Amino acid sequence: MRSSLLWQLLAVASLSAAKSLPPRNYATHDYYAIHLSPSTSPAELAESLGLAYEGALGEIQDHHVFKTIKQDADVVQDAVEELKRRRRKRDVPFELHPLDAVRYTKKAKLKPRMWKRNVPPLVQRAEGGDAVTQQREIANNLQIKDPEFNGQWHLFNTATPGNDLNVTGVWLQGITGKNSTVCIIDDGLDMDSEDLKDNYFAKGSYDFNDHVDEPKPRLSDDRHGTRCAGEVSAGKNNVCGVGVAYESRISGVRILSGEISDIDEALALDYELQENDIYSCSWGPPDDGKTMLAPDALLEKAMITAVQTGRGGKGSIYVFAAGNGAASDDNCNFDGYTNSIYSVTVGAIDNKNNHPYYSEACSAQLVVSYSSGGGDAIHTTDVGVNKCTNGHGGTSAAGPLVAGVYALVLEVRPELSWRDIQWLTVMTALPFDQPSDWTTTKIGKSFSHQFGYGKMDAGAIVEAAKTWELVKPQAWYWSPWMHVKQKIPQGDKGLASVFEITEEEMRTANLERLEHVTVTMNVEHTRRGDLSVELISPSGMTSHLSVTRRDDDFRGGYSDWTFMTVAHFGESPIGKWTIVVKDTKVNEHDGTFTDWKLRLWGECIDPSTQKLRPMPTEHDDDDHDAIAAPHHTVSVSVPSDSPTAAPNPSDLPTRPVNQKPTPQGPSSTAPFEPPTQVTSAPTSSPTSPSDQEHDHFLPHPFPTFGVSKRTQVWIYGSLALILCFVVSLGCYFYLARRKRLRNNPRDDYEFEVLDDRGEDDEGAALTGGPGRRGRRRAGELYDAFAGESDEDVFSDDDEHVAGVGGVYRDMDEKDQGAEEFDEKAHLRGRGSGSLSDFEGSGSSGAR
Repeated sequence: MRSSLLWQLLAVASLSAAKSLPPRNYATHDYYAIHLSPSTSPAELAESLGLAYEGALGEIQDHHVFKTIKQDADVVQDAVEELKRRRRKRDVPFELHPLDAVRYTKKAKLKPRMWKRNVPPLVQRAEGGDAVTQQREIANNLQIKDPEFNGQWHLFNTATPGNDLNVTGVWLQGITGKNSTVCIIDDGLDMDSEDLKDNYFAKGSYDFNDHVDEPKPRLSDDRHGTRCAGEVSAGKNNVCGVGVAYESRISGVRILSGEISDIDEALALDYELQENDIYSCSWGPPDDGKTMLAPDALLEKAMITAVQTGRGGKGSIYVFAAGNGAASDDNCNFDGYTNSIYSVTVGAIDNKNNHPYYSEACSAQLVVSYSSGGGDAIHTTDVGVNKCTNGHGGTSAAGPLVAGVYALVLEVRPELSWRDIQWLTVMTALPFDQPSDWTTTKIGKSFSHQFGYGKMDAGAIVEAAKTWELVKPQAWYWSPWMHVKQKIPQGDKGLASVFEITEEEMRTANLERLEHVTVTMNVEHTRRGDLSVELISPSGMTSHLSVTRRDDDFRGGYSDWTFMTVAHFGESPIGKWTIVVKDTKVNEHDGTFTDWKLRLWGECIDPSTQKLRPMPTEHDDDDHDAIAAPHHTVSVSVPSDSPTAAPNPSDLPTRPVNQKPTPQGPSSTAPFEPPTQVTSAPTSSPTSPSDQEHDHFLPHPFPTFGVSKRTQVWIYGSLALILCFVVSLGCYFYLARRKRLRNNPRDDYEFEVLDDRGEDDEGAALTGGPGRRGRRRAGELYDAFAGESDEDVFSDDDEHVAGVGGVYRDMDEKDQGAEEFDEKAHLRGRGSGSLSDFEGSGSSGAR
């Protein structure tokens, strides 16, 4: 109760940061997003650098926007580097500077327009008898008079009954999306449309292309957002059709009608996050089968802010269309928006539950919904006062339908978190009878890379939400980097790396039950499109993280790219995780698997100790040079007939996104085990004995520590240097003692030698006579450096003690001096046992 009141107060206290920012003109000015320490005021930094302070950067804590006249230089980063340089050269005395408070800085850049995921369909309809009668009865009961309702097969399918959202039963319960708000981030929303104006929510809307309050469509092709909005919230009236949640509020944020900076995109992604509950995003990078693009750190911060603080702390809900590039061998795991753990990624099926040619598959896809294909498309609102369309399609149309269903769910249970929504989707999505790579997961759910966990069923998810037990807070585990650094074999072999997670590590991480798994990896290759990557969990469930792409000729492989999978929801994370990288084409292109890092996300064990995830930084993945985690690497050929193993590349069709194998049984009965050679030699190969030693710097009796040769050189080199130092120090002590015993036999006495010499001998003692060394009190016998300071022994000016060799040279010279001294003493007739030899010891020996 107290927490809820706090969020309400925060929501009331904060005005819209985006609207408080002045309009931005990127043609005349540069803009900077800066994360400042709370102890420094933005005005202080602005004055120091000669910038103008614009205001807070949305809801992202301690992030601010500054501007200056347009120029080529990055004035903030240059100032930071200059201050560091002057301090290194001691040009300025060290004192706190406003730049010391800069934790993150980025100069805004205009980005190309994102692609709208709309596919023009072929429109054709057919109707059946009994289903039509039932549809009319439902319309009469709900008093739906909209002329296009009969054509909205995705709401009630009369041609192929059952192939729809199953939403009319929810409406008959009076659940229509009341008190829920869906924000369409797109190319605008026609708030003047008779179908949308009653549900339009102005406070949650803004135009980031033209920097005005109303996101009204202004370009000839600004129709996409209005059509998506109609799918969600078209009112029950006499215009067009109805939305899935026809009494929900609908807002619009316009970003797709031109270039937009990363600052404005970050503002858009969490715009009015206390008012907008669900963000529907039917766009992304080009679906051309060769692009890889992910949100940068600033955009990720915006989304994390939204899921941690939006909706009063329950978290904003993001819905992203999977993409329309399947015909180009594209895969939604190459899109950093759709493979985010914070996104519900939605693919498409047509009115016959078939997979349309355009809908991308990937391990990050959670669910599918209806869209164009099979001779029909989505009937919805269009731009204009009373304008409709029957041609909306692509995954663009599938995403908003799921967003509308979530609006119904939140009407029933507004306290659900963003993760509860994902759990409910997993548990209630409906698998259907279509050939695909259906696999039974550890918790008994069917999963397919083409269809996720199945199609959205509004009736099932709303009913389950009524009694759903809220999940505990999110916990996570991040592995160290696993350094592989091995050449990837071509053809039917793959390079596998195995990392084992223990129960103790999970207790320490406070992680109990898996939800999302992400893998960040680096692979060097001269043709990226030849690569594929599989992740196999301890239970044997396989996620196809990456697939081959025929048009991807990029010569850089993967660089700190993060793949994501939702195929392991509900699994235990304990056991061996195997990553398999394959170079599927036998050709002149080759590559090396460099390293990888595993991240597990899920439900915590103890909610009382769990904290929120810290904000990411640009340097989260910079620890590549740290000592790697112990893991096994092996070149393997996984049998294609194994029910738990990943299939060979040769067994896959040209376009994995369109594969239609027969359904498979449970994959959790026999956990995947790499070949036995892995455990006997961490870097062994079953095919080439010579290869078994290629990762060892020293012969096999010496351990590799599970690291690369380069790291082994560093470890063994350090051990050798330490050993040399210890041996040298021991020799030094031994020779020094021999010298003293030879010069001063009475050092064996355990009493202080009395000094009965006269004043004349004190000078000899001070100038290097026989009394100079060896005179000590009891207890100083083993102090090799008695009477000498550290500066005397290790002086930078003493060329004889530079390094270990210098120590030996210094000892040799001292031994020679002692021999000369003994010879002179003998010539003067002084016996070595005479007490007079030690006169003056009080002035030189007892220091």
